[in-house]
This record gives sequence, C-alpha cells and structure tokens, in this order.
Amino acid sequence: MSQVPVALVTGGARGIGAAIAIELARNGLDVVVFDVADGSATVAAIESTGRRGLSIAGDVTSAADRAALLARIEQAFGRLDVLVNNAGVAPKVRADILEAGEESFDRVMGINLKGPYFLTQAAANWMIRQRKTRGGDWMCIVNISSMSAYTASVSRGEYCLSKAGVSMATKLWAARLAEFGIGVYEIRPGIIATDMTAAVKDKYDKMIAEGLTPIRRWGQPADIARAVASVARGDMKFSTAQVIDVDGGFHLRTL
Repeated sequence: MSQVPVALVTGGARGIGAAIAIELARNGLDVVVFDVADGSATVAAIESTGRRGLSIAGDVTSAADRAALLARIEQAFGRLDVLVNNAGVAPKVRADILEAGEESFDRVMGINLKGPYFLTQAAANWMIRQRKTRGGDWMCIVNISSMSAYTASVSRGEYCLSKAGVSMATKLWAARLAEFGIGVYEIRPGIIATDMTAAVKDKYDKMIAEGLTPIRRWGQPADIARAVASVARGDMKFSTAQVIDVDGGFHLRTL
C-alpha cells in the first residue's frame, strides 16, 4: 500500500479537473485522473511535481467502468483518500425548457448526477473498509457543483437540475458518512474560464464588467483547485456538507 494519500479526480483531463489534479499533487497527493478524454498531459503535470499520476479512461455513467476504475486504483495504490466528483457536461444545445427533449436530459443527468452518485457509493464503501486499518487518516469526498444549483437558466434546465441534485447529494452523503469520519463538501463555481464557457465569453465579459459579480473578473480553474486542495488537506475537518462558493461573490444579494 502507498504511504502517500491518493486522490481520484473525475473529468481530470482538462479544465477545472486538470487544475484540481495538479494542485492536489502540489499538496502532496498521488492523483488518479478518470476521463473519457486522454489524461496523459495532466499526468505529466502531476509527475512534474514529484508525485505519482495515473490516467484511467472510462465513462462515469458506466457501472462497469466505475467498478474497473476502483479496482485499478486499489491494485496500483492500495488506497483512496479523496474523491473529487468533477466530471460534468452542459447540454449540447441550449433549448427552452418548453421545447427541450428527453435525450439531452438523460445525458446531462447521467453524467452530472447519476454517475457521480453511484461512484460515491462505491468509493465510500471502500473508504469505510479502509477505516479498519487506517482509523486516523483523513478521507473526504468533494462534489463540484455550480452556481446553477440555485440559479434558474431556462435555456438549460437539465443542467440546473443536475447541479441542484449534486447539492442535495452532498448533504445526503455528508449525513451518512459523518460517523465514519469522512467529510463531504460542495465546491460551487461561478463563471469560470473553461472550454464550456468559451462560447459565451462576450456575453459574460459584458455582464461581469457591469457588476454581475462583486469581484469583477472571470474565475479561473486554479481558483476552484485551491478550494479543493484546502478540503483535501483536512483544513475543514470540523465541517461537513459545507458549500464553498467560488464565484466572485455572485451569491451575494446586494442593493
């Protein structure tokens, strides 16, 4: 068994997930990247910090892929300390909720909510088993949600519903796992500069300049990564189900 804590980051091949994986490595964790895309570049960045990296290809919506993922981590490292449920997608086409179809709903909910929910179930059961021999080690689960968990966008209803579900899943797992000393947290990004938001850059440039967020800049993947690293280090061990807004102050209601 590895003597170094091990983190699993889903959707870690690029964007926010890659930033999280690299920041966790900088904080002393070995990191497994799970993604449908090639994670080799992220692994190279992880290994440049002196930590071990491993890329595993797979689909979070597949029960077989989830089981194979955890089996591979156990074979390679013998432990799992931190799960970061970051993998997520937006609708391929923004559609008014009066017209949006079921195919997009099923795709978004499967990737953003159902897959992470059942990966958490499997990972949590493994963490509980590890408690028998690693009673004092810090373990946690981090869900990456979105300001869309509470902000209605009628052109992407399935995305908002999926992130609201992630928010409730955080509460459910926090309540269930507290007795085992496993913390569960929700990191709630605001407007972050990624491939997902590139298509609406001009729109949000204008809105941010006009005061949409008190901190008038785009968020960066590194902003999210630093919040995840703080939780993974155990800086908030007396908190669970905590929502950490990383959104430039968007959640404030000001007059």
